[in-house]
Amino acid sequence: MDQNFILNIENKAKQWLGADYDRQTQNRVRLLIQKDSKLLIDAFYKDLEFGTGGLRGKMDVGTNRMNKYTVGLASQGLANYLKKISKGKKAKVAIAYDTRKNSRFFAEISAAVLSANGIKVYLFEDFRPLPELSFAVRYLKCSCGIIITASHNPKEYNGYKVFWDDGGQIISPHDKKITGEIQKISIADVHFDGNRRMIEIIGSRMDREYLKNVKSLSLSKEIIKKHSDLKIVYSPIHGTGLHLVPKALDLYGFKNVFSVPEQEITDGNFSTVKSPNPEEVSTFKAAIRKAREVDADIIIVTDPDADRAALAVKKNKGRYVVLNGNQAATILIYYLLNRMSEIKCLQGGEYIVKTIVTTEILQRIARAHSVKCHDVLIGFKWIGDVIKRSGPAKKFLAGAEESIGFLAGDFVRDKDGVVTCALFAEAAAWAASKNKTLYDLLIDIYVEHGFYKTRMFYIVKEGLTGEQEIKNMMTAYRNMSSGTIAGAGIVAVNDYSLKKSKNLVVNTEKKISLPQSNIIQYFLDDYSKITVRPSGTEPKIKYYFEVAGDLQNAKSFKKADQLLSERIDRLQNAIINVA
Repeated sequence: MDQNFILNIENKAKQWLGADYDRQTQNRVRLLIQKDSKLLIDAFYKDLEFGTGGLRGKMDVGTNRMNKYTVGLASQGLANYLKKISKGKKAKVAIAYDTRKNSRFFAEISAAVLSANGIKVYLFEDFRPLPELSFAVRYLKCSCGIIITASHNPKEYNGYKVFWDDGGQIISPHDKKITGEIQKISIADVHFDGNRRMIEIIGSRMDREYLKNVKSLSLSKEIIKKHSDLKIVYSPIHGTGLHLVPKALDLYGFKNVFSVPEQEITDGNFSTVKSPNPEEVSTFKAAIRKAREVDADIIIVTDPDADRAALAVKKNKGRYVVLNGNQAATILIYYLLNRMSEIKCLQGGEYIVKTIVTTEILQRIARAHSVKCHDVLIGFKWIGDVIKRSGPAKKFLAGAEESIGFLAGDFVRDKDGVVTCALFAEAAAWAASKNKTLYDLLIDIYVEHGFYKTRMFYIVKEGLTGEQEIKNMMTAYRNMSSGTIAGAGIVAVNDYSLKKSKNLVVNTEKKISLPQSNIIQYFLDDYSKITVRPSGTEPKIKYYFEVAGDLQNAKSFKKADQLLSERIDRLQNAIINVA
């Protein structure tokens, strides 16, 4: 590695030995300078980027880490921006936090900086789910909201996520303008001494108002009465869902909800799981053990900030299948649209939203009910943006992303694990009213609308060298604009960085109307879809595969599943070898 580069890193780190930084921080920086050059480089080689989701990174000293000073700079930059655009109105900000290490500390730092700048702060009394923060922003008519969370990332991470006055995550131009304000200041400009008179503690009242709205989404009250004994196992995996999910299930009328006691303990180390990500099947281990004990019908798990919920369904006694985000979304969209049709509340003008990597079966289900389905970029913020731009003339029903993110109703403008849990249970009761399990229902959907199988795969590339490797891989994929992948011909290529879509069959090119993003997408002549992109929050390059086929009946499922899995295997091996 270039010696001048290392010297520049050391000089940058030595600035953290000044009087503006506390003694504990100074001691940690000295230790890295003296004994761990690799960690020093990773901690200081760049500034932690304030993107559309705010900040997210490992917790430690350094400009590329989550700590008191990076959080303070972000809060001061946000405060400066709010004061600049307030036009005489007093800015208000709601702040929530999850159960991670330092989450309460970072929330208090944020509240102190904002209040010191004359901004009214509503700080939650204790940890709360992310969707409740989105709701609070709208309910309290705030200028914006902040939640301290790293969602499903490993325990070493934390984050600082910002929502705008509509309750949705910030997007352009606000993210870029806040970044600009942060870049103008130094740590000496940050007002860490808060103004307690500007901070109001909130909690139970907001819980009641939020849950009232959650309850309003129920479509099957009479069906639930008949199937209120449905057995549900729920785990918050040490996170914020513990506070509201059981209450939501009770409000819906479900009385047979079983906890996983060892995972109800607030624990920022998430010590009972390898990863606090419900997308990982291993996260369900303790919940499945409990489900077998009580013979549960379904299992629901939420991530630490409870914006995402994952589902496992009973295949037969003692055997449970963990569904991926696409399968769970398929069940929920199918249930909502079919139930709305049953009770005749589809009036026209309704729409759903999905991301470009979410299963195409949602398009087919929506079309069957004359409901519009919008495609947006990866990230739930874009679903919230569609709701905002569509206005009240059109009725938003639901939004889904493949990474177990789901939203119904528009009182929250981000994915909502609390709502999702309640609707999982209601869908199970609806299926039971037809003498089916949710597993049976999923197979029925595949028979009716086609069997769509998906897989997400990623490669981890950490640090500065990993970042460059991912850039090189994306360049290689951009250069692959024709030919075949695993024997299937490339029909079209969407490059969201160039905002161009090329149809190779008729040799035409058209502009992509969605915002610019570092994503490549291939469409093949066997109706397969492959999407490649760098992660926006982790050192990974991600691959999304979708293949489709016909399913004759439930008996043919195993063979069809095997054939589609083998097709994805071939695609995965081929695309990885390109780079």
